[in-house]
Order: sequence, then structure tokens, then C-alpha cells
Amino acid sequence: MSFRRKDSGSVELEDGVSNPAFQDADVTDSPPDAPKEPDSVYTQVKPYAGMPKEVLLLYSSQARYRVPREILFWLTVSCTLALVAVTVTIIALSPPCLGWWQISPVYQVYPRSFKDSDGDGVGDLKGIKEKLDHFHNLNIKSIWISPFYRSPMKDFGYDVEDFRDVDPLFGTMEDFEELLAEMHKNGLKLIMDFIPNHSSDRHRWFNLSRIRDPVYEDYYVWADCNATKKPNNWVSIFGNSSWTYDEVRGQCYLHQFLKEQPDLNMRNPAVRKEIIDIIHFWLSKGVDGFRMDAVKHMLEATHLRDEPQVDPNKPPEEVTTEWDLFHDYTTSQVGLHNILQEFRAEMESYSREPGKYRFMVTESYDYEEVEKTMMYYGTPLVKESDFPFNFYLLDLPQNTSGLWAKHLVDLWMSNMPRGKWPNWVVGNHDKSRIASSVGKTYVRVINMLLLTLPGTPTTYYGEEIGMENINITADQVQDPFGKYNLSNSRDPQRSPMQWNGDMNAGFNNQTNVTWLPVHPDYKSVNVEVQKDSEGSTMFQYNFLNSLRQSELPFLRGWFCYVRANADVFSYLRELDGLKEAYLMVLNFGKQASTTDFSSVQDLPDQLQVLMSTNPANSGKVFQKSGVPTEPGEGLVIRYSTYTRFHPSHSSECYVSEKACLLETVGVLYKC
Repeated sequence: MSFRRKDSGSVELEDGVSNPAFQDADVTDSPPDAPKEPDSVYTQVKPYAGMPKEVLLLYSSQARYRVPREILFWLTVSCTLALVAVTVTIIALSPPCLGWWQISPVYQVYPRSFKDSDGDGVGDLKGIKEKLDHFHNLNIKSIWISPFYRSPMKDFGYDVEDFRDVDPLFGTMEDFEELLAEMHKNGLKLIMDFIPNHSSDRHRWFNLSRIRDPVYEDYYVWADCNATKKPNNWVSIFGNSSWTYDEVRGQCYLHQFLKEQPDLNMRNPAVRKEIIDIIHFWLSKGVDGFRMDAVKHMLEATHLRDEPQVDPNKPPEEVTTEWDLFHDYTTSQVGLHNILQEFRAEMESYSREPGKYRFMVTESYDYEEVEKTMMYYGTPLVKESDFPFNFYLLDLPQNTSGLWAKHLVDLWMSNMPRGKWPNWVVGNHDKSRIASSVGKTYVRVINMLLLTLPGTPTTYYGEEIGMENINITADQVQDPFGKYNLSNSRDPQRSPMQWNGDMNAGFNNQTNVTWLPVHPDYKSVNVEVQKDSEGSTMFQYNFLNSLRQSELPFLRGWFCYVRANADVFSYLRELDGLKEAYLMVLNFGKQASTTDFSSVQDLPDQLQVLMSTNPANSGKVFQKSGVPTEPGEGLVIRYSTYTRFHPSHSSECYVSEKACLLETVGVLYKC
């Protein structure tokens, strides 16, 4: 046989050339007497380029070509299956990715005091936009902005006249949208203050409720009374009765805050729907989360009984402050958590896209009733807030000692539901600045505590540079709380942000007007002076925040108590599988102290200081039998060992979710 190519390009078989040299490798030699094949059989020795399909098929069945092909095929299948199996295993064993609200600290902006862009003496949204680089410099991604809704400003925005508009004092809705777009462009998240408990008495709903409009009649909490006889003894947070008589309606309305802040009737399904619609309004604009304000006040007992007095012998007419009563009927009522869970469920519908998670944090001052605060985490089956704000570190000024610091930390850690994420607050717009309440000596060590504990830290504007309270005279008071009682004024902690040493500390560089006085130390305590100055409060804050976000033990690792005494609080952060671990030694006492870690066998004999709040001690090496600290000094000590502390001290250690590191390939897995 031979092949002949036709003029058309096709190939056909025909009798042709004989190749006597051809010998099939798979055919054994024939015996001498076997019949010989005809000379016309195709006997080409090797396959050749451009061979036709018929020739290719002739050779492909031979073992020397078939076996390697089959080996490659099954090897490819095996590798693919192995790769799929490894991928599935890694996904199944990997701990969940941390959310943006877990990785970055939350930074609270009080808009009146952050940056004034138009020279009226009050901060605004454009001012915040001008200062977005500040968050980048601090490596902060989560920004909580206090209220900027349209408001009569009786309580500086917490009395809302229109939940869907921006107050002209702060700008326009267009200004807000531009700010939000610029924040998202820079990888920042915006958390809004949300006020579900009450509105302003100028809100359209309240005015319609006063005249008993059929739709809005029950939007607020009304009770029969007269101008002199109130429904019960309930007392406002700001003092005096929680009830105010309305002449138009001829009834009293409830207000747990100012009389200009009537409480919404959250037992009314129509009111809850209104609130949910407002949540949708802001989420649809792209807001990344909400801080739910004063949530424990959202429901009241329907029976309206008198609350029991703390001092039963006190004359009823002298019961005028919130501390005079046990608030059994005005806070934390049955049904409260169902409402919050309903809000959470609505927010979840906006969290389905990657990177679009919507965050919810609740505010509730429960003081010694910490178990009530923990309920805001929700249940294993029903999600509520990502975490409730933890205000217990605000009590640090009561007793500056290592034991007290440990007590306040453990109050949260030992009561927090298993697997939940902790958080820490040392200052906000309602409480004295930590630099004033504890003292400037302790500002840096408190920032170190805040940024090295497990969970999410919250920083109130100015704490990163160590701002202090201002002194306020009676004629300078702006806060309604302070007008009732000057000693309760919250103005001192709300002074303008100190950006530089120029006029008005750079807060308003157009006119010499500020809504509150600037602190006189602004020339030395400001962002411009501190941002590049090694050893400054801001420089150390930035270093600790970067360390927290870059080192796995701080975000994923175990937290273990090591020592606590009258001066020093010490704990460590470690991760299984990672050689590096960190020991914190924080002196909250009033005297120098030397801490002996000799009995801690898991620590190496020599300990090198990675960072000290006293820059002169950074880099020093101490024997573990004697680690010295001065009052207000904190040490971050990094050491290397695969020996872990937590297995033998399980009662002293906590972790939100166990994770181990396979260090050779850098993979985290559940363990």
C-alpha cells in the first residue's frame, strides 16, 4: 500500500511503495516457515510530520506511545483531584476572615469639633473630608461620625427633626454624599450615629401626634395627667420628671432625655417600620454601619408604675436625678432585643456583597449589670449587634493600679459569650478625657492597653495626641446637661481638635471664632508637631496600631493574664504555631516597680523591649527576674519560642476563635 495525494488535496490509499526496512517493535520475529506478508504492506520506520490520520492511528495504538499518554492523563487527573482536595481542606479548616470592623480601630469624630471649613466656628462635613489624610496616617479605616441630622440642636444633634436630612450647620446632603464617596475611594468605612429612641419635638411626627392625627396618634408615649400631677415618679437622664404636659393634646408625653426629645412608641409596629425605612434610606446611600444610641431606653413598661427609690426614706419630691431610682420599668424591657434583632436582619440584606458588610454596635450604659450588656451580642441562633460598646475602662480613674486595670478587663472577658469579639473604649463625647481624668502621665500606657488587648479599640478624636479637657465658665456652657448642673457639663471634652500651632489650633483658620474655646496647650499638643516626632503620643499610637494590625497574635491570638499587682498589669499575646509572641508590662501605679517573671517557665531568660512609652528604654534587654517600669510606663516585649503559655493556664487565657499557623507555608487553620 502507498498513499497518493490528489490534486484536490485529499489523500487516498493505493498500492504503492514497499519499505523492506520497516519492523514493528511490538511484533516478534516470525518462525522461518511462517508465510511472508505481501511486499505491499506499509512499512515506514517512524512517524513523520504531516502524516495523515490513518497513519497516526496506526502508531497511536502501539505501547510505546499509548503508555506514556495514559500515564500523563492519569497524572493530570490525580494532580487536579489533589489540588481540589487541598483547596477544600484549606477552606474547611481556615478560620473566618476578620471583618473591617475587627481589623481597624474605630475612630469617633464629633463633627462640631473636628474641622471647620467655612469659618462659622463649628465643624462640618467638608471639614471632615479635608482631614481624611489624618486617618490614613494613623492607619485607621473605621470612622464613626456623631449625629449630623437636621436638628434644633437642643442636644447637639441627638434631637432629630428630620432623620433623612443633613443639618445646614454641617452642610448638605450633597456634602455628605461627597464625603462618603471620598471615604470609600480611600478605603475608609463610615459608621453613622442612629437614634431610635426619640426624636425632636419639632419632628413632623410629633406635631401630628399632638393633634391626634389618626396615623400618628400613637407614635409617642402619651399618658393622662395634668400640669401639676404627673403619671408617675419616672426621672429624666437630665434630671427632673420624665413627663411634660402638652396643652395641645391635653396629655403628658414621655421623654427620658430632654423635654425637647419625646420618646417614640416602639411598641407601635408603624413606628418600627418608620425606623426600618430610615435604616434602608442610609444603607442604600452606602453607609457602612450604625452605632445605635441609648438602646436600653427604647421600651418602657406599659403599666406606668412608680419605680422603686434607691433610698426608700427619701421624700418623693426630692427624687430628681436618675440615680435616685432603680430603673426597673424604663430600661432593658422585655421585647427590646427582638426589636434590635429586627434591625439587624434588615441590615444583613445589605451585607451579601464581598467587602460590603454592614456593622452594628449598640450603646448601653449598664454599669454593674454587665450581664445585661452581654445580651446585645445576641444568641447563637439570632444575630444582634456585632458588639455592644464596652465602657468599663472608663472607670480607670477610680483606682490607678494594675489590679484595678485587670479587674476592668476581666469584667468583660469573663462575662463575654463564648466566641464573641471584645471591644474597648477609654473616652467619648459624654465622658471626661482620659488625660484629664487619670492624668497625662498615664495617657500613653492607656493607649498601649487599648491597642494591645484583644478585640476592637475605639478612639475618641484627640486621644491619639493626648488632648485634655478645657475649663468652662458658666457663661461659656453650651451643653444642656451643664446648664442644669455645671459640674455635669460635657463641654470640656468636646473642645476643637488641635491640628497645628496656628490660629484656633488649625480648627478654624478663616475667622477667630470657635463654638468652644481651644485648649491653651494647642501649640505643643497638636497633630503637626507630633506626627513625625519619635516618642510623641501620636507617633507611639501609630506604631502600636500598625503592630496590632500586622502581627497575628494581636488579631488572632490568645490573650493570657500573667501578673497583676498594685502597680503592674501584665499579659501576653501568642498564637499556636508562630514562634514570635508578645509580653505587655504596663505600670498603672504611682511608683516605680520591678516585676519578676522567673516563675513563668514559658518565657525566655532574657527579654528585649520592642517598644517602651519611655523611648529611652526601647531596645533594652532585661533578665526576666527583674523587668523595671516607671509609673505610667508600658513595655511591649517580643520574644521567640514555640512553647505556649495558654495550655497550662487555660483559666487565665481567652481567645475568640482558636486558630493555629502552619508557619512553613504561612497558612492559618482551625485547631
